[in-house]
Amino acid sequence: MLPLVLVLAFLLMPALEIYVIIQVGQAIGGWWTVLLLLAGAAVGAWIVRREGRRAWRALQDAFQRGAMTDRRLADAALVLAGGVLIAVPGFVTDVVGLLFVLPFTRPLVRRPLARFAERRMRAAEARGAMMFPPGTTDGGFGPAGPRGRSDADGGASVPRGPVVRGEVVHDDDRPSQD
Repeated sequence: MLPLVLVLAFLLMPALEIYVIIQVGQAIGGWWTVLLLLAGAAVGAWIVRREGRRAWRALQDAFQRGAMTDRRLADAALVLAGGVLIAVPGFVTDVVGLLFVLPFTRPLVRRPLARFAERRMRAAEARGAMMFPPGTTDGGFGPAGPRGRSDADGGASVPRGPVVRGEVVHDDDRPSQD
């Protein structure tokens, strides 16, 4: 479902941007439209720079204190995504980018995106549980190969199935026969 939405977004977004630019150009004139697009990019770059610094400082502060919150990570990601959207020429992407960047609209975007990410993670966990049933901590693949298991002390892995005991003799250990 998500790949289809992304393909449609990448196909429809440029068409929507061109349509909106043409409509604005017909309403206020071509040069004013270009001027408005340039002004929007300049103001957007200034806002992204200011909010990006603020988000970066908050992330650094959280790392130093050892208390990383989901909100700070989400805010930094939204500022980054908003900056990219503002950098793309167009009115629609500028509006969406400003929603991501502005501190008073960011919580309105963060909450639905957090719920969406949570649903996606639950779906991925459910798919993973079907592929790798509970009880196989390494998902069936690990140092011992497919369906291997580790010793209780976390040491060497012992493969399942019949084990043939033996002794390893290295050529270096044999006495020379000169």
